[in-house]
Amino acid sequence: MEDDAPVIYGLEFQARALTPQTAETDAIRFLVGTQSLKYDNQIHIIDFDDENNIINKNVLLHQVGEIWHISASPADRGVLATCYNRMSCGNQWEMGRKSFHWPITISCCGIYRKAQARLCQIYCIENAHGQLVRDLDFNPNKQYYLASCGDDCKVKFWDTRNVTEPVKTLEEHSHWVWNVRYNHSHDQLVLTGSSDSRVILSNMVSISSEPFGHLVDDDDISDQEDHRSEEKSKEPLQDNVIATYEEHEDSVYAVDWSSADPWLFASLSYDGRLVINRVPRALKYHILL
Repeated sequence: MEDDAPVIYGLEFQARALTPQTAETDAIRFLVGTQSLKYDNQIHIIDFDDENNIINKNVLLHQVGEIWHISASPADRGVLATCYNRMSCGNQWEMGRKSFHWPITISCCGIYRKAQARLCQIYCIENAHGQLVRDLDFNPNKQYYLASCGDDCKVKFWDTRNVTEPVKTLEEHSHWVWNVRYNHSHDQLVLTGSSDSRVILSNMVSISSEPFGHLVDDDDISDQEDHRSEEKSKEPLQDNVIATYEEHEDSVYAVDWSSADPWLFASLSYDGRLVINRVPRALKYHILL
C-alpha cells in the first residue's frame, strides 16, 4: 500500500463528533462520537498503526444521548467530555470510573477574558461571515491570529488587533464550511471540512509563524553561502491549496490533526465514514528541509 493512501473506517451509526486524544503523544488515537436516534450511541476509540496502515478500535457505549461534540483532556488520557442532546447537558467521563454531568447553556460565540470572576468581551468581529459562523480556531504559534469558517462557503483569517477586514480569505468550498483546524506544529497547514463532502488542505505560508522558512543562526550563514546555488533552485512556498480529498460521500462535519503525528489527520462525515490521511510527502520534506 502506498504511504499516502487514505485509510477508511466505517461506523455503524451517523456521526459528527471527532477529536484526537490530546494527552496521548505516543500513539495515533482519535475519539469519535455517534448520533443514533434509535439505538444507544457509541464512542469509538480509534488507534492507527502508521507502519502497517491498520486501524484498531475499542467501542464504549454512550447511552445518554446523541453526541454533538467530544473533547479529550489535554492532561489525562483517561478523561474525555461529551456534549449531548438530553436537556442540554454535558458529561465528563473517566474510563472505569463513574461519570458526572453538569448543565450547559447555548449562546453566541465571542472572545472573552476572565476578569474579577466575570467574563468581559475583549473584541467582536462584526459580520465576520455573510451567514452563520460554524467554527473558529486560534493559530497555536502566532499570537493574535485566528481562522473562522461559515455558511458563506468561506474560510477567513483574522488579525485580532484589527478586525475590520480579514488578512486572507479562502473560497475553495462550494457549500457550508463546518470545521477549520490549524496544524499545531506547522501552522501554515490548515484543514477545512464542508457539506460539499470535501476536505481541503491549504498552505497559508504568508500568514504563518515562519513565512520565510526556518530561522537560522549567524553560525549557519557561511554554510548558506556555500550552498547559495542550491538555495536559488529551491523556490519559496506560496499560499495555495495543497490537496482536495474526496473520499467522503456525505457532509464532512469534523476534521482534526493527530496529536502524535503532525503529518497525519482525520476527517469524519455524517454517514459515519472516518478517513485518515497524510500530508503529501513532497510538501512534508519541503517544510522540513
